Amino acid sequence: MEKVKVAVVQATPVLFDLAATVDKICKLLAEAAQNGADLVLFPEAFIPCYPRALSFGTVVGSRSEEGRELWLQYWNNALDVESQFCKHISRAVKEAGVHLCLGVTERVGESGTLFCSLLFFGPDGRLLGRHSKLKPTAAERIIWGERDGSTLKVYDTTIGKIGGLICWENYMPLARMTLYEQGVEIYLAPTADQRPAWLATMQHIALEGRCFVLGCNQFVRKADYPEFLQTELDGLDEVLCRGGSVIVSPLGELIQGPLYDREGILYAELDKRELIRAKMDFDVRGHYHRPDVFEFKWLKG
Repeated sequence: MEKVKVAVVQATPVLFDLAATVDKICKLLAEAAQNGADLVLFPEAFIPCYPRALSFGTVVGSRSEEGRELWLQYWNNALDVESQFCKHISRAVKEAGVHLCLGVTERVGESGTLFCSLLFFGPDGRLLGRHSKLKPTAAERIIWGERDGSTLKVYDTTIGKIGGLICWENYMPLARMTLYEQGVEIYLAPTADQRPAWLATMQHIALEGRCFVLGCNQFVRKADYPEFLQTELDGLDEVLCRGGSVIVSPLGELIQGPLYDREGILYAELDKRELIRAKMDFDVRGHYHRPDVFEFKWLKG
């Protein structure tokens, strides 16, 4: 396909509610498909939410019973890819006939370890695979574990080569290079980072990889959190995450966004001929690569 229409969904999950969030995903997915999208991207940890501002009762050297109970609720609302909830998403993807890339907190059966994952679905509804965050940042390490580098894959699909990294993984140069080496064309960057500086990161990656970059974040307010968590949010601004979703060209130009302070879907038609045009003067794995000087290896699955 020479031209691909993409949709970047900036939305609010139903926090700590797996079933309701899955329903919302399916509705937004259908809306994007009706508007002609070939690829739909959702933010980091959209299921069951990115638990911004929550401590889970932890300080260095101590955990509370209340924090353990909250973590249990988060675990109960995480997504198991073998569950009926994931099958429901797969059916919605098949009905829509699009590629879906969905950020989730993933659990595996009865394991007590959760992962921050990006799931890749094909238009037939099949789960093509997942990428799990290599290194959770700071206090994220309380809630998410780490998988190995075998999930650093680019998927060669009918709409192009798709891959991505999650949030601050995008600051790991060798992780980015792993995707570049596999020829990524549509680079996905689901995140929880709402800082203005994140936009510069998205533009840098587009320029470095000479690829289209889709940055995707949630929009979340204090009022969106369950009532029993409101006390923990006292003193914080009403808007906890402004969003900032964006679509960037292979030359670092803004195609759509950034979108702040509301829910919405960004749409753009990507002309894949721009991928080659942009590499005339910089090709990170071609004429601007020096394999005689640098040796690069990664763990292949």
